[in-house]
Amino acid sequence: MGMTETGIIGMIALVCLAAAVIVRIWAAFAQREKVNESGCNLKAGAGIDQTTGNKELQADRAQVQRSPAGALAVIADGIGKKNTGQICAQIAVDTVMDRYEPYSSLNQPDYFFRTAFYEANRRIQMTLGEHKGGASLGAAFVNETHLYYALAGNIRIALLRGGELLPLSKGHTLDILAKEAWKDGKISRQEAVWSMEENRLWNYVGMDGFHEIETEAQPILTKPGDVVFLATCGIFEELSWRELEDILAEPGSLQEKAGEVVWAAEQKEGSQKENGSVILLRVPSSDGAFS
Repeated sequence: MGMTETGIIGMIALVCLAAAVIVRIWAAFAQREKVNESGCNLKAGAGIDQTTGNKELQADRAQVQRSPAGALAVIADGIGKKNTGQICAQIAVDTVMDRYEPYSSLNQPDYFFRTAFYEANRRIQMTLGEHKGGASLGAAFVNETHLYYALAGNIRIALLRGGELLPLSKGHTLDILAKEAWKDGKISRQEAVWSMEENRLWNYVGMDGFHEIETEAQPILTKPGDVVFLATCGIFEELSWRELEDILAEPGSLQEKAGEVVWAAEQKEGSQKENGSVILLRVPSSDGAFS
């Protein structure tokens, strides 16, 4: 029996998606080599590590990029079956990084984040077509004086200061949405309680009806020695804030500490552990150095 026109189109779409996955994964490895070769990105000013958890594929992506404007850390947790999550996460990270690369100064970080996240949403939808997928996406930009962040989905962003991990982001899960609605008087306390165990996403890049991103209420004034922490659910669902603080208080480089965080998450019991990624980014000093 001959293949219908719809079947042929569907097969072509799947082949194109598979090709895009291969190209993007190759680009991810090339970018990781580039970051490693730049020396201080990972060895002094930042640390990145990942675990697949109990999953077959690693659908997280994490990168750091420095420029005269400051430093940008971007992390994404892909959503979708088979290779779809990988390609969505890579598109999300690439989009933000591509938009950041030309900047020698970044005077409106919040505007930059909004345009970059909406562009990531558009690129993912164009790539996937009728297929379903997306990514939780988080980003943090730091210069000598301030920290700015943005996210869509389930990403944790915090600031390590004086041995204490200070949560910054809330996230886009239904339990957080219910809590905020209760505070605003939009739902009853009982309705909020019923929703507190529901941590499904209600916003992420690549979804139909993409919502406004979360950003800081006002720029966060940084201090020397501050370290920005970004993580996906495979890290913060396995380790408490106290456990993370204990690990990050240990001596060593940021790369070594990122590795210790991942190792600790991998030691937790359970067969449903998600992909996990962590970025540690030191705030630059007044002379622009990250050491």
